[in-house]
Amino acid sequence: MAKIKHIAIATQEPDKTANFYKDVFDLEMVGRVDGENAEGYYLSDGTVNLAILRFKNEVVAGDQGMEYSGIHHVGFQVDDAASADARLTSAGSSRLDAVNKTLHGGMGQGHGGKNVEYKYSGPDGVMLDVSVGGWVGTGGD
Repeated sequence: MAKIKHIAIATQEPDKTANFYKDVFDLEMVGRVDGENAEGYYLSDGTVNLAILRFKNEVVAGDQGMEYSGIHHVGFQVDDAASADARLTSAGSSRLDAVNKTLHGGMGQGHGGKNVEYKYSGPDGVMLDVSVGGWVGTGGD
């Protein structure tokens, strides 16, 4: 069974948004990102990684675009990436090859190999992440 382990919120104000979730829900900051694709924070309750991101790259921002604010993608940790790929393909989802290629060099860096995933199209324009390794701050790290 896949488990929801990651949710990413796109925002134009990562500091303000991250502070809201830290102050109101006592989430812990478990990482920071500031690269060519995005800037922001990884927060966690110990089970789920909440990414607060301002995108800097149109390809990575996806169909929503760089100005979008709201839920951007949801990440599922799976036991078998090939099986998940087959099920997603069968359900009509497709790998977002341009996004995966753009992110490949930066995924997981600085976070103990966590956050490495493949992105797929999902219903209602929500991107889906699939990871075997999980995300920083989601337990087991």
